[in-house]
Amino acid sequence: MNYNKIAKDLIPLLGGTDNVISATHCATRLRLVLKDDEKATANRDKIEELDGVKGAFASSGQFQVIFGTGIVNKVYGEFAEEVGLKEKDTQDHAEAAKKKMNPFARFARTLSNIFVPIIPAIVASGLLMGLLGMVTTFGWVADDSSLVKMLNMFSSAAFIILPILLGYSAAKEFGGNPFLGAVIGGIMTHPDLLNPWGLAEANPEYMDFMGLDIALIGYQGTVVPVLLAVFVMSMIEKNLRKIVPSAVDLLVTPFVTVILTGFITLLAIGPLGNAIGSGITVVLNFVYDYGSVFAGLIFGGLYSLIVITGVHHSFHAIEAGLLAELGFNYLLPIWSMANVAQGGAGLAVYFLAKRAKTKELALPAALSAFLGITEPVIFGVNLRYRKPFIGAAIGGALGGAYVVFTNVVANAYGLTGIPMIAILVEFGTVNVVNYLIGFAIAVVGAFIATWFMGIKEEDVK
Repeated sequence: MNYNKIAKDLIPLLGGTDNVISATHCATRLRLVLKDDEKATANRDKIEELDGVKGAFASSGQFQVIFGTGIVNKVYGEFAEEVGLKEKDTQDHAEAAKKKMNPFARFARTLSNIFVPIIPAIVASGLLMGLLGMVTTFGWVADDSSLVKMLNMFSSAAFIILPILLGYSAAKEFGGNPFLGAVIGGIMTHPDLLNPWGLAEANPEYMDFMGLDIALIGYQGTVVPVLLAVFVMSMIEKNLRKIVPSAVDLLVTPFVTVILTGFITLLAIGPLGNAIGSGITVVLNFVYDYGSVFAGLIFGGLYSLIVITGVHHSFHAIEAGLLAELGFNYLLPIWSMANVAQGGAGLAVYFLAKRAKTKELALPAALSAFLGITEPVIFGVNLRYRKPFIGAAIGGALGGAYVVFTNVVANAYGLTGIPMIAILVEFGTVNVVNYLIGFAIAVVGAFIATWFMGIKEEDVK
């Protein structure tokens, strides 16, 4: 594959070098912020015919071209060279993209930018919890052994310091100093405050502050309080920098920012944030408990529609809240059913298709969906033929209903498909078995639905 030729052929189809504002890439897609998206959209069919391209679409203020893992980074290198873009900070690209979004999409993108960087830490903790569960369940070592104690420390660390991780990431997104954001997270998890993580039955002490009774309770594992606190911190810091003379900025701005935000956080933001987070959890639990199978049908069937908009990344905030409040995540298995159903529909397209290029694209794209990467099969295959996307929604709904009915839960977020099995182990063999049954229902349901609806290759050039 000639990556330089692909880049050179792509540029005029995007409207030329002058139409490119910014560029970056993720694991599978070349992400472009263009002055005029219509120039690229008008040439979408030609772009999709380029060697290595698996699909192209405009979403979230960006025009995105799907190449797949291992290819996109090489194309990006050549593309950046041809367009004259130097390696830019992702933040610059994100800001350029957000300027083209509506307020709701901007909010969703902001949450995504905060949570996506910390997914590796949450996934690692989930896997370690799974390992700890296996060690204790199967009695490989004694419950009071040093190995169990160390694994418990390793697996819970990310959730205990979650406000610090979020503080750093959120401050970067809100335009504040990330290290000051981490300090605010540190204040919220200070050892003098009762750690509620695993200490739900303990009673906090209270202190009298100017006639107010303030509970000495920490915010380990919480999400909403630290996001609110760091947002306020960033606003305070940015406004101080406008009025504080440069000569004393290093001394005055951090000092005033931390002390003001600290007081506001412990007196008001923390309790308010906890109330908001608890309210969200109560609403979700109500839908989950009383909607039951119906809730799984709706969530599993509609999730892929949400993926198209890019808003799904903002769900990480909700899932993190569930982990903090309940200790498990019941939404991720539903999302996983929707994702693997897209793979099932893509597999049906592979067997139904007569064109070699369609088969060449459908099979690897379907397999990637089973591993949790759905963009190639959604945008490159199922949406192009429309009916397979509907078939995938049917399969996702059926699988979602089953995992809700059987109470399948995970101990982290960020992994779907086959890799997700590793973060289900902590809750026992039945949890894993029911997940695999739901997996099969979603894939087979999507395959059958797509098979009976069929595809018309002549409708796609």
